[in-house]
Amino acid sequence: MVKRGGAGTRARTSRPLPVWAETVVLLVLALVVSAVIKTFFVQMFFVPSGSMRPLFVDNDRILVQKISYWTGSVQRGDVVVFDDPGGRWLGSEGVPRLSPLQKALSEVGLYPTGGHLVKRVIGIGGDHVACCDTQGRVTVNGVPLDERAYVMPGSAPSDRRFSVVVPPGRIWVMGDNRGNSEDSRFHTDLPGGGTVPDNDVVGKVWAIVWPLGRAHLLHEPRTFANPSLSAKH
Repeated sequence: MVKRGGAGTRARTSRPLPVWAETVVLLVLALVVSAVIKTFFVQMFFVPSGSMRPLFVDNDRILVQKISYWTGSVQRGDVVVFDDPGGRWLGSEGVPRLSPLQKALSEVGLYPTGGHLVKRVIGIGGDHVACCDTQGRVTVNGVPLDERAYVMPGSAPSDRRFSVVVPPGRIWVMGDNRGNSEDSRFHTDLPGGGTVPDNDVVGKVWAIVWPLGRAHLLHEPRTFANPSLSAKH
């Protein structure tokens, strides 16, 4: 006769994790997921100054998506966040002061990141960007831009004259608040002649997410859809 239910055949059941251990595991998983999302997909940033008014105002929280540049390149009209080229631009923009906790959270994408710049791409590699034509407009490859949809009302297209051929692999950027933006125009004495390496671009601004009253998706201005801009490419 065979006995059943002996010690050697007794089914073993796993014990549930203690609440504190389960909490730690879930927290670690959340941090890992957040870090992956920040690295490859989207990231939140502060707007450090008024150089992009009226599109952004100081301390707006903006969401930057990185997917567009996985297989594509930066395009004219894109509003991009980029690293300070050579560490030489940010003196005029200012860097938000973060507490140690805020810095730690920003590393994994759980708090908006500071210390970067945000501008609009006016020219890409190979473009001849200049200002101003006889009507005071910025031109790209000889084609004037209609910038009324995004330049700060009352601001001239540029209070500095320039004529630059953007080197391959770089971009020419300008703030929408032209009278209060130390952008490519102000750094022509640096390597690259004021242009920014494509590799310094973190991503394309997709939306304003905070404050809620200003939250909306960004759209490309129509002037950059003009096929004549690429006629010489």
